[in-house]
Amino acid sequence: MARMKHAFKFKQFEIDQTGCAMRINTDGVLLGAVALKPAATKILDIGTGTGVIALMLAQRFPEAKIDAVEIDEQAAFIATKNALNAPFSERIKVIHSAIEDYSTGERYDLIVSNPPYFVNDLKNPEHRKGIARHTDAVFFELLLRRIAGMLSSDGRFWFILPVKQAINVIDQAGAYGLKASVVLHIHSDESKPEIRQIVCLDYSMQPSHHQNLYIYAALGVYTNAYKLLLKDFFLAF
Repeated sequence: MARMKHAFKFKQFEIDQTGCAMRINTDGVLLGAVALKPAATKILDIGTGTGVIALMLAQRFPEAKIDAVEIDEQAAFIATKNALNAPFSERIKVIHSAIEDYSTGERYDLIVSNPPYFVNDLKNPEHRKGIARHTDAVFFELLLRRIAGMLSSDGRFWFILPVKQAINVIDQAGAYGLKASVVLHIHSDESKPEIRQIVCLDYSMQPSHHQNLYIYAALGVYTNAYKLLLKDFFLAF
């Protein structure tokens, strides 16, 4: 694997973030580590950014082929470069497209997204970073409509969002026959309220399973649960 100059190094791959509006963050790596669909062979990553989630899923699901869609041209270029430098490059395809324009005949076993989440908020003056972070309320309805058209009958859609937006998406999902089967409540530590939710939507209609994940045990000290999730990826763990 070619060594990239300013790369974020994982155990099995590296991520070049040059020129990307949104860099590697806790949201993305948590989603890449948590999203689960046993024996998934067709995976879609919506808004891949640097490609980090797609690469994590390629590592976790060795039989899967991953399509990674990205609206930003520079990010799509970097994600393609990162995929080509990974040991599982032959299983990842990066597509420069908005999700509303993405056309495929595929039905995916697993779909993931770390979407923009500042709904109807003050837009970032830097346009590309604004696309990565901000969205309009109708975006999530559009996203769910596209998910429903691409998810297999036993497939799963996993996403991560701040609490308010996650709850709204769960509420909207019912119109498409999707229900939250898993809700992972993310806290900075045990003394703090939840800051994110990782949600699995599917058609199973099973009761929702709720669980808490705490990132820190003390100041600067990660919990064992957090380290266990990311031990196959982070060099520090």
